[in-house]
Amino acid sequence: MAQFDLKETAEPLERAVLVGIDRGEGLWSLEESLAELERLANTAGATVVATTTQRLDAPNPRTFVGSGKAEEVAQLCRSFAADVVIFDDELSPSQQSNLEKTVPKDVKVIDRTALILDIFALHATTKEGRLQVRLAQNQYLLPRLRGMWAHLASNRMGGGVGSRFGEGESQLEVDRRMVRKRITSIKRELAELAENRQLQRKSRYESGMFRVSLAGYTNAGKSSLLNALTGADVLSYDQLFATLDSTTRKYELPEGREITITDTVGFIQKLPTTLVEAFKSTLDEVVGADLILHVVDASSREFEAQIAAVEDVLEQIHAQNISRVTVFNKIDLLDAEALAALRHRYEDAVFVSAETRKGLDDLIARIAWVAASKDVIMHLAVPYSRGDIVSLAHERCRILSEDFREDGTYLTLQAPASCAGLLEAFSVSAEA
Repeated sequence: MAQFDLKETAEPLERAVLVGIDRGEGLWSLEESLAELERLANTAGATVVATTTQRLDAPNPRTFVGSGKAEEVAQLCRSFAADVVIFDDELSPSQQSNLEKTVPKDVKVIDRTALILDIFALHATTKEGRLQVRLAQNQYLLPRLRGMWAHLASNRMGGGVGSRFGEGESQLEVDRRMVRKRITSIKRELAELAENRQLQRKSRYESGMFRVSLAGYTNAGKSSLLNALTGADVLSYDQLFATLDSTTRKYELPEGREITITDTVGFIQKLPTTLVEAFKSTLDEVVGADLILHVVDASSREFEAQIAAVEDVLEQIHAQNISRVTVFNKIDLLDAEALAALRHRYEDAVFVSAETRKGLDDLIARIAWVAASKDVIMHLAVPYSRGDIVSLAHERCRILSEDFREDGTYLTLQAPASCAGLLEAFSVSAEA
């Protein structure tokens, strides 16, 4: 039998060196932040071969880290044959340029923001998602044109981590005017898509349906929870930023009331402002909700810092005043003692496992309770010619009594606040 040489066809993982500085501030320890950066690097297709840190009160304006540490980073790149250096904070254009001159010429230098944008480029699937990522990338690149484009001109960017920056970015003649033109063009396309999304959103608002949005740190299990509640088939992986596009599904509460539940893009600490702005139309699903379910990974050691990071983004998008329920997910990964301590500490939270479905009934009951707390009691007299109003009342409201008389249908019902305006024209006194 003929012998054949087997050849490896899979792309080898890029080798990454991580760099972080400890300023002794914030909820995140340097160790935790770098552990997350490693997960981000893995998600983007790199394997971490070395990590180095430095204690500084403030970043060095020239090379972010001190000159001695910059030389150490260069030596690590040589020792471990690294392909990319990833800094845990955002680098200025000049810092990136100076660092590129220090490390070996075939090594890329990127920061946390570029890494996140790179992952978003990998995972964007819809037209709107791809446009949003491209917009954020171009906004990030605009002030870095000199350094970044020289980097590309010398073919140092290559492929892989940190290089998925949209169409045309490898053209040497690209300049600020072209990038600004591209940003304007993308914004125009996004505006058209946002208009269509707004029409869909408006029809949901006018329907009087109670709207629930899932928000939370990336990989907290929002998509899994949506799937468990509604039977949806939303992509769900144990991976950072597995899904970027919002998904809305209808759900009928046990009392018969229909609601919508929307899954949204996950948040992360040090979330680039360019991403918050670019994903505005997606995040509007959170801003327009009647209730936000803040989904938290109960098994994460950093859940407190993750909660704070999500609260920060909710404040950025002006959603901090919307009714909120904290939902601790993945409780199947906790032992009894840890779960009891968490329940004691967060008495108002709901504890669930999307994987085993434990606690879902409690979550559904809490959603129904919040929805009902915003209801108003109404008495209606609806002529028989307006059967659509009676149908709406049955679909969106809780019927307390119904009486058929000669001149029409008389209803006493519990109506959501969002639906009350549609029924107001048929309101009569309780005596009637």
